[in-house]
Amino acid sequence: MTELKLPSIDYSALSPILIMLGTALLGVLVEALVPRRWRHVVQLTLALLAVLAALTMVVLNADERMITAGQALAVDGPTLFLQGAILVLAAMALLLIGDRSVERGGAFVAQAAVTAESADDRRQAEGRNGLTEVYPLTTFAIGGMLIFVAANDLLTMFIALEVFSLPLYLLCALARRRRLLSQEAAMKYFLLGAYSSAFFLFGVALIYGFTSGIPGRTAGVDFATINAAVSESPASQVLLFAGMALLAIGLLFKAAAAPFHVWTPDVYQGAPTPVTGFMAACTKVAAFGALLRVFHVAFADAAWDFTPVLGAVAVLTMLVGAVLAVTQTDIKRLLAYSSIANAGYLLVGVLAPSRDGLSGTMFYLVAYGFSVLAAFAVVTLVRDADGEATHLSRWAGLGRRSPFFAGLFTFILLAFAGIPLTSGFTSKFAIFGPALDGGQAWLVIAGVLTSMVLAFPYLRVVVMMWLSEPGESTPTVTVPGGLTAAALMIGVLATLVLGVAPAPLLDLATGAAEFVR
Repeated sequence: MTELKLPSIDYSALSPILIMLGTALLGVLVEALVPRRWRHVVQLTLALLAVLAALTMVVLNADERMITAGQALAVDGPTLFLQGAILVLAAMALLLIGDRSVERGGAFVAQAAVTAESADDRRQAEGRNGLTEVYPLTTFAIGGMLIFVAANDLLTMFIALEVFSLPLYLLCALARRRRLLSQEAAMKYFLLGAYSSAFFLFGVALIYGFTSGIPGRTAGVDFATINAAVSESPASQVLLFAGMALLAIGLLFKAAAAPFHVWTPDVYQGAPTPVTGFMAACTKVAAFGALLRVFHVAFADAAWDFTPVLGAVAVLTMLVGAVLAVTQTDIKRLLAYSSIANAGYLLVGVLAPSRDGLSGTMFYLVAYGFSVLAAFAVVTLVRDADGEATHLSRWAGLGRRSPFFAGLFTFILLAFAGIPLTSGFTSKFAIFGPALDGGQAWLVIAGVLTSMVLAFPYLRVVVMMWLSEPGESTPTVTVPGGLTAAALMIGVLATLVLGVAPAPLLDLATGAAEFVR
């Protein structure tokens, strides 16, 4: 009888993941056992403490470099850096999610089963406290993202993809106002996400077939086996290229890269704004963390084959994001197309064949995450009697009515445009420089040209806010509560500091830019 040998597991290295998933399960029990009037405070406190505890463990594990849990999870520099980024940005998103002073009762529906646009729906929109189930859903999503950036085999990556995607589908449907728009956004996201997951899983199957037949190795979908198969497998190269393509579709969908971006504007517009900010910041970090690991570790020896294709996707993504952003009349849709264009810039960093390219991409993810969360924090404050006023025409004259918040939003838009002394400038420099050194000048030229196009819609909003007279339809800017104010100030200060003094974070990213193989 053969002895069963269990895989070794380093629980300390996996503690950030275990903390978030454990807290999510605890949040489910809170929903069942704690009286309704206390749930909001208990759930928000629990979620923030869990994020802080997980972040502490990431810092304590800073020197760990290992592959654990039976080769399923890699704990290395990129894993720890990206996990730390996800947790910091998730803490900011939780502050926005938890604020109930901007919108009475919070941004979320009080009872999700109420029929949209019915009399009961209108009553709940007037101030009943929102669902607190959003907190365990958010912590489940955060836990899935932490696994996603650490996954060292494709099946673990797929499971993590589902763990953080399914809560996001639900969160998108829970907006307090404009319920039909919110539910439509969630349905689109769910259906297209299901297709992208199917593509990913089919890609896993093809890659597994490609790894069979390597001398001295069994077939598998861990990244070491895939890397060996790229140069040694006797199987048809068609399996490799088809598998890579299908995996890329699943990952590029999450990254909101063209032509897999079509869900992004509708979902960003329909979802509750704090959830939109959470997706724009944290989901992008998770998606690009997985892209970096798959293409820099598993398929590193096939770079000659995939670089032209991903480069074309990057150029298309930049063009689609920049050109269609010009035509938008809704601020959330404008930020969605901005997010798409930024996915294209990040792909330039992914394709830069150097350690500086990897560190620049990680720096960009953090810098963009702070800025985009601050932008959505301002969006939550511009309101009228019907909720958020997101149509651009309503923002005309906002600088006269509320110069402080209009000034903050102007600063954030200038950062998106890549103006010097903002994080947008330093982050673009951090990815375009290594790409230029690596012979990807065509991608850098495309990035610079589309950045110039993308500056137009940003500056148009700035001109509308400051050079137009406020009219009767110009909304007021709600005084933010402490939680929203904290998230907004953190985002704005980070955008400024990373533009003026980016060296500490760049050095940290450079030191972390080495995968365990």
